[in-house]
Amino acid sequence: MKWTLSAAGLLFLLYPALRPWHDETTAAGAAASMGSTAWVLSHLFAMIGFILVPIALLRIHRTAAITFWVGAGLTLPYYGAEDFGLHAVAQQPNILELAESVRYNPFAVTMFGLGLVTMGVAAVMVALKLRTTAAIVFATGFALFLPQFFTPPAVRIAHGVLMVVGCVWLAWDSARSEAEDPQLATA
Repeated sequence: MKWTLSAAGLLFLLYPALRPWHDETTAAGAAASMGSTAWVLSHLFAMIGFILVPIALLRIHRTAAITFWVGAGLTLPYYGAEDFGLHAVAQQPNILELAESVRYNPFAVTMFGLGLVTMGVAAVMVALKLRTTAAIVFATGFALFLPQFFTPPAVRIAHGVLMVVGCVWLAWDSARSEAEDPQLATA
């Protein structure tokens, strides 16, 4: 569990840290960002992180794990479109129109938002159960996942740092608690 959640945290840090940050309001900037291999890898890192977190949460809070999986299921299609779809259209002359239609399709963006909110709720469930600083930092990272998209790159990278700290701290804190009280593993 501790390695799974720690790996997820590292992936959530790599996502904004390696993502290209060109001006995506211009065709050249959008093509440079979305057409790069770093774009594909960075978004893939987030997607794998979303898959790993609920696996680890099964040991901590099963209901939260299931809730998180629902949120991830709602979020991952959007990430796939953002990652692979925008990468595929990066060299098209009308990239800005295409990117907007992928990103702001009403159904897609609603599912994406609901998924991120649902994962935030699952993380808060963990914090309410454990009532530790590590769980609160973990929950804060997921509660801020949606709002951080509306901030500049430096804030988004700082959010990635918050994510790695929250995930790794919770992983190791939970593993230590479990070692001290093996009954926690079955809670």
